[in-house]
Amino acid sequence: MSEREIPGIAYPVVEKSPRKKRKKRTLKIPQYHVILLDDDEHSYDYVIEMLMQTFGHSASTAFEMACKVDARGEVIVDTTTQERAELKRDQIHAYGADWRIPRCKGSMSARIEPAD
Repeated sequence: MSEREIPGIAYPVVEKSPRKKRKKRTLKIPQYHVILLDDDEHSYDYVIEMLMQTFGHSASTAFEMACKVDARGEVIVDTTTQERAELKRDQIHAYGADWRIPRCKGSMSARIEPAD
């Protein structure tokens, strides 16, 4: 008998039904590519260094990306959330000029686009 029950009164028996299992929904966060654009004002060393420092890529991965951007004109350097993609694009734009090339005036260019 619980504390709220009054002696001598019949109470209905309430059976609890088992809880329905809810399907887990996977939240799909839209992904965006960070695309590095080629130019003739930055050295391979600059590109490799920038990719390693900004994205944490290994030297070999950064070298492969430097070769691709030189050959194709652009390369996807990261795929991530929109907020992080915008941050990484801005970090590329703020990285600075290539000190190895005197005529270099500033950072490389990059853009972001939906990864589909």
